[in-house]
Amino acid sequence: MQGILYSHGQDHYALDPDLRAILDAFAPGLPQEELSAFGRLVGEEVLEVAHHVDALSPPRLLMHDLDGNRIDRALLSPAERALLEKLRPMVRPAYEGRGWPLHYALGYLLADGGLYCILTITHQVAYALHKYAPEREAVKRELLYGKAFGATWMTEIQGGSDLGANRTLARREGEAHRLYQGDKYFASGAGLADYALVTARPEGAPPGPKGLALFLLPREAEGRLNFRVRRFKEKLATRAVPSGEVELEESLAYLIGKPEEGIYYTLETLTVARLANAVAAMGLAKKAHLEALFRVRRRSAFGRRLLDHDLVQHDLLEMRLRQVGGTALAFLAVAGFDRVWQETPPYSEAYHLARLLSHLAKGRTAEHAAALTVLAMELFGGLGFLEDYGVARFHREALITPIWEGPANVQALDMLEALAKKGAHEPFLEMLRDHPLALGAAEKALARLREEGPWYAKEALRRLADALSVYALEALGKEPYGELARLYALRFLQGESLPKSAQRPALYDPW
Repeated sequence: MQGILYSHGQDHYALDPDLRAILDAFAPGLPQEELSAFGRLVGEEVLEVAHHVDALSPPRLLMHDLDGNRIDRALLSPAERALLEKLRPMVRPAYEGRGWPLHYALGYLLADGGLYCILTITHQVAYALHKYAPEREAVKRELLYGKAFGATWMTEIQGGSDLGANRTLARREGEAHRLYQGDKYFASGAGLADYALVTARPEGAPPGPKGLALFLLPREAEGRLNFRVRRFKEKLATRAVPSGEVELEESLAYLIGKPEEGIYYTLETLTVARLANAVAAMGLAKKAHLEALFRVRRRSAFGRRLLDHDLVQHDLLEMRLRQVGGTALAFLAVAGFDRVWQETPPYSEAYHLARLLSHLAKGRTAEHAAALTVLAMELFGGLGFLEDYGVARFHREALITPIWEGPANVQALDMLEALAKKGAHEPFLEMLRDHPLALGAAEKALARLREEGPWYAKEALRRLADALSVYALEALGKEPYGELARLYALRFLQGESLPKSAQRPALYDPW
């Protein structure tokens, strides 16, 4: 691995002073020794196993056992399965009273799209059971402390991200339900999950998303396989998580909470996932950023180190701005969620604000990750575009972050609902009140959004997120973050080029 990644063998927490500053501001008191130990695990075993699985040993689907029985099991590399058990404790902090920021800080450090996906969909099942199905405590403990894996299978082939288009029918049968006509076409964790959250429409429920209920679907029921995995999908991006197509026909499932509140439970689990997507996007970007920082010190061109060229320093400054701005945005959103996560419907104003922040963070961090990993590939030159080395994989995995858990268009529509129906813009603007630059940009974006509606929604999401990033950087309360906030605003809110006067090591180099 030392010939593939410069950061192999390093403590990835120690290498990231910006992360430490952001956590000190938005989640003070996190256990430093635990984070550092996890950073070492990431820098060694995680990088090794992730590269091996991606290049040589992605999951395969075993449909039948030796006796010809349908089992639909994912075959994982033994190294991946052993590593997942080492990583499983990271899903527990919130349920042990230690809060969400620790989980998401560990997720940022892990930042492997496949491994983190397996873990986050597992604890999303635990999340729904914890809040709305306490009678399933044994299943929750199996997911958090045992050997079980979970999954979230919400969307269907005909609807994509449109939950209201789901056709799966739930018919009551005693204390349970039978699910029919279910075609969950992009089912992460297929073949691995022992329990899944699925959306379905109870008989007689109205059309649209308000008619959906949320169900717990066990892998096995009544002594047989409870659903079928049609196939695994060949994916361009992350390969460590098995993803396939799942068919539900006469599948036994158990209602979670109240059927009329199912859409709200579903959106809650999506919020948990979208925050994971945001921190993973910035964690992936940081891995590429680290490789670039090593590279420019070790590689020379035209008679000088890459680090000493103005053009390279310009790229490094843009990378730093995207990295620190996106990471601050993500953990500000995490802090907002941590304050309200135990609320149940109907929600407070603070909850609606936290939901708005999650849309802004998810949408903008995905864009930053894709752009930053491209810059890292360019700084590597030809090697950056070869699968033999690590930077190309970081970019490939970053490209999935704009798609999973709802692409930018869906985030923009969900943002519109939070603004128009929940009034989330009011506490949002109040939060920015003492930060004129961020407040002015947000007010301007909201005014144009009122005039143009959905036409402008995706751009409004980007501009509101950038205003929030400026606020978050200023909230860190120390240099160089005040100057980075000013430059971030210049580059992304005002659309100006970065001035040469900004060129100084403290700004483009976090080491």
